[in-house]
Amino acid sequence: VCISPWNFPLAIFIGEVVASLAAGNVVLAKPAEQTALIAAYAVGLLHQAGVPRDVLQFLPGRGEVVGAALTADARIKGVIFTGSTEVAQIINRTLSARAEDVALVAETGGQNAMIVDSSALPEQVVTDVLSSAFDSAGQRCSALRVLYLQEDIADKVVTMIKGAMDELRVGNPARFDTDIGPVIDAEAQQGLLRHINGLKDKARSIYQAKLTAECAQGTYVAPTLFEIDHIGLLQREVFGPVLHVIRFHGGDIDKV
Repeated sequence: VCISPWNFPLAIFIGEVVASLAAGNVVLAKPAEQTALIAAYAVGLLHQAGVPRDVLQFLPGRGEVVGAALTADARIKGVIFTGSTEVAQIINRTLSARAEDVALVAETGGQNAMIVDSSALPEQVVTDVLSSAFDSAGQRCSALRVLYLQEDIADKVVTMIKGAMDELRVGNPARFDTDIGPVIDAEAQQGLLRHINGLKDKARSIYQAKLTAECAQGTYVAPTLFEIDHIGLLQREVFGPVLHVIRFHGGDIDKV
């Protein structure tokens, strides 16, 4: 069973499927429910290219329904999953209940960090921070979540990041002048807004980019910068345009 995420709806989906086929497996492909159409098209192309239909089956649907049924089925001998840590743990517990060993390959969430000391060129830092934290509305496995800044340069760099955030245009990604589009759906939007609102009282400061009037319609989230005291405030990956900044003293870089 190959269970893929929505944020790379073709690359990760096809990577899981083709790797499994190349290793000699029959594959049941279950894409994220948000991106079933592109996955269906890709499976159609594989069938046209000669992959037998009884070797590759397409099974779209909600994870808690289709995914749960597939991973619990005794005929399944292996699972490849890319997605949240919580869902991976559910799959792991389901497979562990089986009498036999079942392979599980899981790529899950985390806190991607960038550590910036006083030797860094601030202009380069700002460029890299903005592209990593906010491109694709922060909806990449590789997106920057936690920026560690050495205290000596923190004020300057944070000021520059805020100024660069003011230049970002959030809106319809069909427009050439748009920098950041919406998040995937209303559920993701509400989860991000809950995180932002919940962290406001615990953070040292918060700064948000401006939203245009068109963002009132759609699942937009303002790019947000929090300054926090420690990474322990983050209990899970925040999958969207939210950056957490932590200051550190130069002598503490090994602790960081």
